[in-house]
Amino acid sequence: MKKSLDVLILFILVIARVRIDTLADLVLPQRHEDVRRLVAGWWPAASLDRLAHPETDPVSTMLIVAAFGLLAIYFVVDLFNEERRAKTVYRLKVALIYGIIGLLVFGKTILLINLRHISEPASYAHDGGVIQTEATIDYFLNGRNPYVEDYVNTPLAEWGFDEYRTALYHYPYLPWTFVFSAPFYLFSQVLLGWFDERMVYLLLFALTLALVHRLVQPPREKLIALALVGLNPILAVSVIFGENDPFVLFWLVLGLWLVHSTQDRQEPRRLWLGSAAVGLACASKPTAWFLIPFWLLYLLRDQGGDTPWQSHLAALWQRAWSLPIVFGLLTLPWFVWNPEAMIDDVWRWSAGQGPTGYQIWGWGASNLVLAFGWVVDRFEYWPFIIPQLLIAGPLLWFLLRRQAQQNTMNSMLYGYVVLLLVFFYLSRFLQPNYLGYLAAVLTLAFTVEETRSGGEAKRRGQDTVVTTQNVH
Repeated sequence: MKKSLDVLILFILVIARVRIDTLADLVLPQRHEDVRRLVAGWWPAASLDRLAHPETDPVSTMLIVAAFGLLAIYFVVDLFNEERRAKTVYRLKVALIYGIIGLLVFGKTILLINLRHISEPASYAHDGGVIQTEATIDYFLNGRNPYVEDYVNTPLAEWGFDEYRTALYHYPYLPWTFVFSAPFYLFSQVLLGWFDERMVYLLLFALTLALVHRLVQPPREKLIALALVGLNPILAVSVIFGENDPFVLFWLVLGLWLVHSTQDRQEPRRLWLGSAAVGLACASKPTAWFLIPFWLLYLLRDQGGDTPWQSHLAALWQRAWSLPIVFGLLTLPWFVWNPEAMIDDVWRWSAGQGPTGYQIWGWGASNLVLAFGWVVDRFEYWPFIIPQLLIAGPLLWFLLRRQAQQNTMNSMLYGYVVLLLVFFYLSRFLQPNYLGYLAAVLTLAFTVEETRSGGEAKRRGQDTVVTTQNVH
């Protein structure tokens, strides 16, 4: 019997996604009462009573049941994956993957958005990506500087544990998130009378999936990429609760899509548009900054080794001028307004400097500093930047050398993931959501193929509908 790799991957992702969500539900104590209030007008009370369960609520249960139903259909469809039915089977599989993502990620997110709307602003949402970002949008629209203001009189003050609420005095993200979200905030206030930042994240995540579908060409890899990005166990949590990594990921994927079709013919317009998209990612969160050296090298992939360096610089400026321009236009006004406040929020807070610096946290090597007693407590400053520079600096040089030998999109993305993982591991905090973001980028590093010239690409795409579906 033929065994399809996409079936195995999808099965593991669905059970991981469901189990993570049901465990997360356990820390939402008011969930059951709030769900009853939410659906009271149309869901019979007797049915809600029969579905009552300590692990999850009735709405989440029905989403899970429907998702496993689609997964079972996916298994059955795969049994008919023969040459004469390959195209039909492939289309059905794509539709089923989108359906499962719609239930487990979009459905769950919409549920939490509505539960938050009928309860408290500090509930059912992430502290920085939703609660604090909404406050920064309000500051922005009222002409106040989010890097100067504190958040002690916003819903953020009601979230989390008292001793870890240092973010009340800092906004650690960059301006594009609240600048881009502001029109959606205004539109939603007019249309609904309320707003949730996850409305923006959901829209961009849907567009990310559509771009991934376009970026990855071989059918089997396309199915795997959609499943791994859409049902990524940690990235999906970021969407559901509203961490801002999916926001950054969209602009990165948009940049990749814009330049991907130019690999046989350098199209300046798409290249500088792609660089502009990367500039928007960089103006959202510093995690995107680490892509820049790999991106710039990738833009020179058609330049020969004997090309004069002046020609390299001219070509690079023609293709990447929009990146610094876009980044500067979005960040410099805030920096000029109050450079001390912006540096304090974006850099010093995350470095653990000052009386309200961020604590040592997460899954990285920083825990060794705590274990060996090199600091008194989690809030004390320790110079993590020293090992980061000592190790990440030579690593960057090595990765760029390797990329220069085979300057492909795969090499660029893989180098970016390796550098960022090592840097995060040696940082003050390695957060789980960073790993979800890296897993999504790594998925593209393994599944995106270099574009071939027109006719060859078309012929290859037709051939692989059959030949790449199954692993025997």
